[in-house]
Amino acid sequence: MLSETRRPSLADQVYDQLLAKILEEEYPVHSRLPAEELLAQTFGVSRPIVRAALSRLRDDGIVQSRRGSGSYVLRRPDRQLISFVPLDSVSDVQRCYEFRIDVEGAAAAWAARRRDDEDLAAMDQAYREMEQTYAQNALGVEADQKLHLAIARASKNPFFASVLESLGEQIGFGVKLSRSLTLLDTPGRQDLVLAEHRAVLEAIRLQQPEVAAATMRHHITAAKDRMFVGTQDP
Repeated sequence: MLSETRRPSLADQVYDQLLAKILEEEYPVHSRLPAEELLAQTFGVSRPIVRAALSRLRDDGIVQSRRGSGSYVLRRPDRQLISFVPLDSVSDVQRCYEFRIDVEGAAAAWAARRRDDEDLAAMDQAYREMEQTYAQNALGVEADQKLHLAIARASKNPFFASVLESLGEQIGFGVKLSRSLTLLDTPGRQDLVLAEHRAVLEAIRLQQPEVAAATMRHHITAAKDRMFVGTQDP
């Protein structure tokens, strides 16, 4: 489990505790969070630690800052989130996705420049496997990782593939969580995920590095954001 790979920082711990209070509606959607000073006293940490946690919640679209007024709850993630992952792992899952956005975006761009027919065949095969698992309403974690790894290998830069392989357990954990939540949602969400992958592959096939990077970054960002789909402002 991700939380076992390192000791959570104080900011991570405050993030998790605030998220728990939002999930349990101690802080409902639209409500104003306590002032930073009060939160610091509540959690026994400094105000900079609280600011760091709030900054992460803003990045994840959970809270929103209003100038001169404080922080407000913008969205409450679906409670199903904690059915699949302990709250103390949520921070690590989110940060892993953030790391992947930059690394895999770059890998996709280089793949678009350097891919050959063998690479395209490997990516197409991986996509077909993922599509088949989706049709069977299976998790398809291995197929998803196989496709992303095929893209990394197509970059012809072994460092990209090495990074994904070394983080295989952590990435797989996040993919499993994302897929588990997707299977509970409408079929349209699953179709959207497949469409995002197709867009990346098409850009690589057409040798469009900038488009490949942008579509990969969009896909991983969207996957990260989909984990926090829930009640929000209309």
